[in-house]
This record gives sequence, structure tokens and C-alpha cells, in this order.
Amino acid sequence: MKTIVVAVDFSNATPGVLEMAGALARAFGAQLRLFHVVEPEPSYTAYGFTPDEFPALHAYQEEAKRRAVTKLEELLATLKPDLPSATTQIAEGSPLHALLDYVKESGADFVVLGSHGHGVIASLLLGSVAEGMVRKAAVPTLIVPAPPGKE
Repeated sequence: MKTIVVAVDFSNATPGVLEMAGALARAFGAQLRLFHVVEPEPSYTAYGFTPDEFPALHAYQEEAKRRAVTKLEELLATLKPDLPSATTQIAEGSPLHALLDYVKESGADFVVLGSHGHGVIASLLLGSVAEGMVRKAAVPTLIVPAPPGKE
């Protein structure tokens, strides 16, 4: 195991995901790559509008990206003392598809991500990145549960 992609969403599952991924990286001498996906800006073309007609949404999207970069760097700083080769990457798009693409392009041999433990209805309505990774990932994937009672 040389490269571990660590999908983080800044939820209450993130500390457990980082702890587990860090332990694996130290045990196997692997490189960690922290990865976060920002949902894409809505498409206006279906409604006959352009993004210029909704500048507040564009500004919100840019702020979301900026905050994600800041949070990733903060997480990276906590890992750097023990794992100096750890890196970060941010993407924009569908979380599952962006993660699958990044795992492939980075040559990762392992993925660690969190699960929020939502019920069947929530997974059906919202989808589940963890479930999708288990079904579609080409590399082993470890799902770390969120702490109970803190969803």
C-alpha cells in the first residue's frame, strides 16, 4: 500500500477518518492524499439564464471553494508532523464520481472515507458516497463510521 486517498467532508466523521487513515499510512509507510469535493455550481442554461444573472450564487460557490481549501490545509497541518508527505486536493462535481476519478488518476491503492449512518430512506433520497464507493471502487475501501448519536 503506497497511496491512500482520504475523502473528507468536514463532518463529524472526519476526525475518525483521519485517525484511521493516519494509522494505516504510518503502519504501511504510505502517502496520504486528503481529498474534498465541492458540489458544482447550478446550471442555469436549462432555464435560459447565464451565471452572470446570478452573481450571488457564483460568489457563494467561490467562497465554498475557498473555505474548503482552508479547512483542508488545517487538517493537513495536523498530519504533517507524522506524515510530512501528505497532500491535499479539491475537486468540483458529484462527490462519488469525483472521488472515483481521483482514485484512478492518483494511482491510489486504498481509500478511507466516513459514513454518517443515515437510514435507508436518507440513502435512497440523498445517495451515499460510502455505498457507491463500496460498489464501484476498483481498490479496497475502508468505511469509518461517524461517532454514534452525533449525526
